[in-house]
Amino acid sequence: MDTDTERGAGVGEGMAQGRVVVVTGAGRGLGRAHALAFAAEGAKVVVNDLGVGLDGLPGPDGPAAQVVAEIRARGGEAVAHGGDIATAQGAASLVDCALSAFGRLDTLVNNAGFLRDRMLVNLTEADWDAVLRVHLKGHFLPLKHAAEHWRAEAKAGRPVAARVVNTSSGAGLAGSVGQGSYSAAKAGILGLTLVAAAELGRYGVQVNAIAPAARTRMTEEVFAQTMAAPEAGEFDAMAPENVSPLVVWLGSAASAGVTGRVFEAEGGRITVMEGWQRGPTAERGARWSPAEAGEAAAKLLAAARAPHPVYGAS
Repeated sequence: MDTDTERGAGVGEGMAQGRVVVVTGAGRGLGRAHALAFAAEGAKVVVNDLGVGLDGLPGPDGPAAQVVAEIRARGGEAVAHGGDIATAQGAASLVDCALSAFGRLDTLVNNAGFLRDRMLVNLTEADWDAVLRVHLKGHFLPLKHAAEHWRAEAKAGRPVAARVVNTSSGAGLAGSVGQGSYSAAKAGILGLTLVAAAELGRYGVQVNAIAPAARTRMTEEVFAQTMAAPEAGEFDAMAPENVSPLVVWLGSAASAGVTGRVFEAEGGRITVMEGWQRGPTAERGARWSPAEAGEAAAKLLAAARAPHPVYGAS
């Protein structure tokens, strides 16, 4: 990968200078890329990672400490946090870790996740609960505890310019065959983002979400089957480092005024998603009969744009 973070860019006076940033799931993949990118722009980083495998079970190593070592080797400041952020205790300790280590918290990047893909008829209740817990609850609890801190700061009269960047997915935007639980969790994160942006703006908190596409442990098998590896010197469109510049901007003071928005990010492409906007509408001022409702719906569908196809649908 021919990127600044992979070449070992040092720390300078950057866009995130002086900010304290928490990144969950930062031991590998996108989270690691985000942590390194924030540090390269001058942020002090709390690197959270539970050190589990793709299925959410404990792994043999501690990747958070490795990322902290990388940041420190480049002249940056970072600490590791190994708590489970899908528990109230773990999420609270994550915020406490930032405050204890660096005295403040400015940005939360919710990124942690894993996969247990099954077709719906084969999806167990345990796997459903596990995926919703890590992705959706694992966004809610750190956001809740960070928001409580920022609200207290605002009420105490101290200025707050906080940022939250949540991580959704194309599966949350359009659905993905074989990923019912993951798609539901990632769609839930979008709804949580919109509500949090509306509720927390009064305290100086901006909340946005990204739907990234990149090569990580969760996606490497898919990309290996569908995309050829880049030749030496070619732009690696699936490198996770391609997503991080947008995340750094959203997590910095430079993004002032941007909240409640969702961005797709892949390679060199950034897209602002426009969400569920109302399309063709029929109004009659009285109750429809089933036949009349069906006739009206058919006409509306004929005038509407076709939805984005579900990923993996034939």
